[in-house]
Amino acid sequence: MGLLTRKIETAPCTVEVSHRFEELSAHVRFDNGAVVFPGDEVKVHGSPVMAPYGEVVVEHRTATIVRASALERLWTRLTGDFEFMELCEFSFSEEVTL
Repeated sequence: MGLLTRKIETAPCTVEVSHRFEELSAHVRFDNGAVVFPGDEVKVHGSPVMAPYGEVVVEHRTATIVRASALERLWTRLTGDFEFMELCEFSFSEEVTL
């Protein structure tokens, strides 16, 4: 893969959405074993998967994976820690601020 070249792949996937009291989650598993790396973009095709309360919905879809170029992958790895630290700049407390 070139320094600035992006590659596009199509992969079958399984989407699982859980909307239960004990779990609220959404997961995508690539059925062909594809792996997503830092900087890659994934788009799952089709209408949004909606799970009614108390249920888990599983649907089979197709996803497009846009592979990051070598330069984008390097940039993502170099700056990823800084973006993570932005998420850590908050805290939870029991105090009420006025």
